[in-house]
Amino acid sequence: MKKILFITPEDARFGFTLSGVRQLVTDPAGVAATVAGVVAEAAAGLIFIDERLYHHIDQEWLDGIEKHWPGLIIVLPAPEKLAELPADYAMELIAKAIGYQVRLQI
Repeated sequence: MKKILFITPEDARFGFTLSGVRQLVTDPAGVAATVAGVVAEAAAGLIFIDERLYHHIDQEWLDGIEKHWPGLIIVLPAPEKLAELPADYAMELIAKAIGYQVRLQI
């Protein structure tokens, strides 16, 4: 069974660990290596990355990982502010999960 993993900076060290979820703490310089290690380990199926760290990952490299790795990487909004998500964020997640762009009518 695949696990859920959170990758956060130092200031969020105890947030997810206290709830029993696996959490790795890293800094912007080490976030890419942390993601690579988690993907190679193949235990996680869903990785949440704090947006303060996510912006330090080369997007082209991350896209390559997402194409070959069956899991899903989601950006976790930073705690100090409410992140403004693009209107099509849900569509972007669905497209990553199933591999196709879909059109939803609500």
